Amino acid sequence: MYDIVIIGGGPAGSAAAVYAARKQMKVVLITEFFGGQSVVSDDIQNWIGEKSISGIELAKKLENHVRSFEKIEIVTGDKINGISKIDKGFLVVSEGGKKFETKTVLMTLGAHRKKLGILGEDKFNGKGVAYCATCDAPLFTGKEVVVVGGGNAGLESVVDLIPYAYKIYLIVRSDSLKGDKIMQEAVLSNKKVTVIYTADSKEIKGNGFVEKFIYIDKKDNQEKELSVQGVFVEIGSVPSSGLVKDLVDLNERGEIIVDHKTQRSSLTGIWVAGDVGDGLYKQNNISAGDAVKAVLNIDQYLNKGKGV
Repeated sequence: MYDIVIIGGGPAGSAAAVYAARKQMKVVLITEFFGGQSVVSDDIQNWIGEKSISGIELAKKLENHVRSFEKIEIVTGDKINGISKIDKGFLVVSEGGKKFETKTVLMTLGAHRKKLGILGEDKFNGKGVAYCATCDAPLFTGKEVVVVGGGNAGLESVVDLIPYAYKIYLIVRSDSLKGDKIMQEAVLSNKKVTVIYTADSKEIKGNGFVEKFIYIDKKDNQEKELSVQGVFVEIGSVPSSGLVKDLVDLNERGEIIVDHKTQRSSLTGIWVAGDVGDGLYKQNNISAGDAVKAVLNIDQYLNKGKGV
């Protein structure tokens, strides 16, 4: 019986494993790969302690740190397909057929960004196509960019880009913006921003890096193009909460509802850290901090019966 099974190997899962080892817990970390969502980023500039680091480099550092603790059991290249409640805790089963009985579970699976599903999107992912303006806006200083999405995520991305980008085109499928009025005003009042309504994204082109964004103007059904160096896709994300959807409470977006003092879910024994939870801000540093908080609370729960 493990003290804790950590599911996910991004910043949250890695931080949790390190702290669990330091607390001398019997711990296993299970992940397909280390690094989380940021593994595709060429240049991360807001990971504290690193002026600039690629997603691959960050993943290697996270993995090396975790592996430096010999007592951490690590399962990579596998993923979990079932979690069930048992008398003394939980049974966690992987796709590879491995079974783990544990007193507690820490969910750090994060989320995955919704994609446009158009030609060139995957090809230029990390080469001009981005999914986090908060993370990557400074990389587009002086450049012309497209933001796709007329909701709050899209509007917030535009606001994040305004101090850096030379020109911002906001692509909206409908004939109006859907986000908060105060955000709409901030976007519409800025001279850097041009909003293109009733537009369907079609293709992203380039030579090594993004050079053109192609869309269909639904007013005249004509194909049109913009010369840009970046495309920010901001049409929402999907939390990876399916494993526990029948065990814990989720909000309307599918995020696990979390007690943010302790990081516990609605079910005793399951804790949450990172983007799979209902935290307001989705950032690597916050995910790692949430995971540390969760493990400290799990330690109290295991040793004193307190903290939940």
